[in-house]
Amino acid sequence: MSDSDFSDKVFCVIGGTSGMGLSAVKALLSRSARVVFSGKDCEEVAAAGGLLGSAALGVVADATDPGSADRVIQKGITAFGRIDGLYHAAGGSGRRMGDGPLHEITDEGWDYTLRLNLSSVFYSNRAAIRAFLARARGGVILNMASVLAYSPSPAHFATHAYTAAKAGIIGMSRSAAARYAPQNIRVNVIAPGLIETPMSRRAVQDEGIMRFVRSKQPLDGGRAGAPRDVDEAVLYLLSDASRFVTGQVLAVDGGWSVTDVTA
Repeated sequence: MSDSDFSDKVFCVIGGTSGMGLSAVKALLSRSARVVFSGKDCEEVAAAGGLLGSAALGVVADATDPGSADRVIQKGITAFGRIDGLYHAAGGSGRRMGDGPLHEITDEGWDYTLRLNLSSVFYSNRAAIRAFLARARGGVILNMASVLAYSPSPAHFATHAYTAAKAGIIGMSRSAAARYAPQNIRVNVIAPGLIETPMSRRAVQDEGIMRFVRSKQPLDGGRAGAPRDVDEAVLYLLSDASRFVTGQVLAVDGGWSVTDVTA
């Protein structure tokens, strides 16, 4: 992709203040896109990361608030005139709240994890679809799921509410892709493997898990991925280069989903 691919595009990144979301914001800005991004700590991140300027707008927002995505998108439209695409990167582990194997999940853990990882996607996607329909010129949505949605790890990543939420994202995205294709609205999903981010700190600091990952994600010597490994796939699925692609799930997982390692 050339540096000019996004020079006339405006994107909204929900969860753009850390990990893969923040990396994508920087990648989009480097390709001359204009970006409105949200997070609970976006003001601090924007100032520290040099994301302040005419092409970037940070909005303090909680992705689990039903009205937050509408506000973020409307601020983007006010600032930049329109929104061409949405990337939903917000989410996280519910382990500390009670997620785990099915027989151990607490009601609080289930509710918290689904709200953080699935309800938040519903809120942002609903807001984006409404904005695209109002403009009547199409649009693109990219949602972040996880390879765990369809390739489980029973020993090391048995958080079943999280897995259910990520599988729900795939189902909702494919249904929306089918429904809104006639309006030229595309909806796709990216499914990362283990990527080294603040969320994955527990895993990447556990030598037992990392021994497993080195076999489960054998590409490039066997390692946890880096956010930059995901960026090019994100840019492709948000760009006009993927104009004929919708309802698809792209795994960026270092080979996780095609290995037979389970423990």
